Amino acid sequence: MTIAPYLHFQGDCAEAMQFYADLFDATDFKMMRWSDEPSVGMPDSDRILHSEMKINGSELMASDFPEGTTGDPQKAVSVMIRPASVEEGARYYQALLDHDGDVIMPYGPNFFSAGFGMVRDKWGTHWMLVCA
Repeated sequence: MTIAPYLHFQGDCAEAMQFYADLFDATDFKMMRWSDEPSVGMPDSDRILHSEMKINGSELMASDFPEGTTGDPQKAVSVMIRPASVEEGARYYQALLDHDGDVIMPYGPNFFSAGFGMVRDKWGTHWMLVCA
């Protein structure tokens, strides 16, 4: 069995997932739009039906809510990353901030980690960076 985060967006899934793929050096990155699958009945929709990527052995998946569907993307969920080093964690943290992110908790050492920080990115995804 595997467990993987599945994120939801309001029409900007493609932009967000491309950013994550570039930032985290993802492999096997795939996206399917609602319009690519005729059986779902949304031939004109540019939204993402499903996307996925592999990041260092883990998977991250996402989609857009169907048009007209309300929802708060990632309102009460955080995606936790365990960077290989404090420096790598700082680089990810800063990249998320520099791309219109908001500080939830500044990055730095604390009682349980040499490098810890929390940021909400421009799409509403909450990220926790925790160095071993």
